[in-house]
Amino acid sequence: MFPLSKVLRRSQRLPLCASNAVCAKLETSLRRSAVLESPSVVSDKSQDFERFYHVSSDFSASRRAFSSKTGATSVGEEDDLEDGFSELESAKSPQETSSESDVEDDLTSEELSGNEDDVKGTDDGTGRATGKRSELFWAIISAPGLSVGSALDKWLEEGKVINQAEIAIVMTELRRRRMYGRALQMLEWLEANKQIELEERDYVSRLDLIAKIYGLHKAEAYLEKVPKSFRGEVIYRTLLANCAASCNVKKAQEVFNKMKDLGFPLTAFACDQLLLLYKRVDKKKLADVLLLMEKENVKPSRLTYKILIEAKGSSNDITGMEQIVEAMKAEGVEPDLHTQSTIAKQYATAGLVEKAEKVLKEMEGESLKSKRWACKAMLPVYASIGRADDVERIWKIYDENPRMEDCIAAVEAFGKLKKIKEAEEIFEKALKLRYKVPSRVFWALLSVYVDHKMLSKGKDLVKRMADTGCTVGGLTWDALVRLYVEAGEVEKADSLLNKAAKQRQMKPMMSSFMYIMDEYSKRGDIHNAEKIFLRMRQSGYVSKFRQFQSLLQAYVNAKNPAYGMRERMMADNIYPNRTMAALLAQADPFNKRAVSDLLD
Repeated sequence: MFPLSKVLRRSQRLPLCASNAVCAKLETSLRRSAVLESPSVVSDKSQDFERFYHVSSDFSASRRAFSSKTGATSVGEEDDLEDGFSELESAKSPQETSSESDVEDDLTSEELSGNEDDVKGTDDGTGRATGKRSELFWAIISAPGLSVGSALDKWLEEGKVINQAEIAIVMTELRRRRMYGRALQMLEWLEANKQIELEERDYVSRLDLIAKIYGLHKAEAYLEKVPKSFRGEVIYRTLLANCAASCNVKKAQEVFNKMKDLGFPLTAFACDQLLLLYKRVDKKKLADVLLLMEKENVKPSRLTYKILIEAKGSSNDITGMEQIVEAMKAEGVEPDLHTQSTIAKQYATAGLVEKAEKVLKEMEGESLKSKRWACKAMLPVYASIGRADDVERIWKIYDENPRMEDCIAAVEAFGKLKKIKEAEEIFEKALKLRYKVPSRVFWALLSVYVDHKMLSKGKDLVKRMADTGCTVGGLTWDALVRLYVEAGEVEKADSLLNKAAKQRQMKPMMSSFMYIMDEYSKRGDIHNAEKIFLRMRQSGYVSKFRQFQSLLQAYVNAKNPAYGMRERMMADNIYPNRTMAALLAQADPFNKRAVSDLLD
């Protein structure tokens, strides 16, 4: 454990503080991160940070969401999402939808603890759960979006039965496809019609779905209604994981404190959630969490290492990343497929092509045919280092009988290699695989068009996407906005986003606003930059450092004084760094620059 914290401290050039000082040090930084980094959180004035951090080493395992299914699948294994699509795209938070690193995508899916045997289905000989496909599942996904209850009523009218095992399979399949709305409707119907005797896992699942669809506030309200006998460790750690996924530092602290009050045991789970949270909002605090784990004698989980590897690699600290890998192996934890793909990707990003290739060859082993789930992990990395031959070689293995995930990875890989025609051919093949076309297939090709500034093709693809019945939500509009902005048509991008938000009752992604605002800022268009700044607030985004920096740049480029800007920033608890201070000085209306003005 100690070497891990030492690696983090050395790379950050911070003193290796004593464990008993960690809590006090984090009090101030947590307050700031609650203001500056969390998308929807105000300043954190809670007390008893020592108590908060004492409980932060609670739990085990790793992933956001339903906490009662740890180990149902491995992060390196094929997700088998051929039919998958997100019917609730617009219901997710933009920060959650937009991004995020591959580690977060894989490590924040749907498994977290408990009785995986109920949901795994059968094994296909590769160590991967195949997941049984039931008639009930197809009946539910074939029903219109808000008619799950009607489909279940019809199921009973036909004399068919619903048992606990089949419910587990259906819920697993719905979650894996992120069809959270249908899953919640099913749980509500089962409870209302007394088709099941509610157990802890049912309450946990429902709380998790409510958090995903309606947010943490509704999830907390539901928790208060859960019978006390079922308010165990699992339901609280599910709420905790959702708090971390939402980057809500204040709520996460409150959940930690509550768990401490209830006397739950300390394990690695909560520390992993802190690491995930701080990897997003403040990487400097990662070492402090590791010190806390050392103090409480909490052994790092496999996820702990994966988070740290991703964090060091994304910070371009390859030496630190390699030291963490060595520490992982020293503890007897061998890197799995996902960890290897993360390492290879970071090598590729750092320009270390030979090291990236070495890891990729280790991933391939003797034969890729027995590792078809490695396809989607390897194709993008080979593409990023310009190995077109290897991309084509791997794709030929799966070309005759591809899965949806293989196609998506191949579209992205050929797009990176600027082979647009090949990417489009694979896209067409993907559309024929299933009756329900996943939105993610369209997003893969749309991202290719965005990267290559192909506005006309991007617009045609979105129209086609809508015609097939796919959800056209925040991610899609974000891509279109970027296409318009990069084509120099910022006014059209602005109008498009405004109309889409009003007509579809959609909350645009923050990045969509920022694409437009940054372009107005470059032009010195103060009026429109302020307009976008206001629209972000009206959409529910807390003003952060990034927005103020772009707004200030607009004033500087327009050579206009920014009256009251310091006061506006202080009102939002934004404190300038060196770069921001320089912009404020340039836009200061009381800054005497007579000579420079005359020279201009």
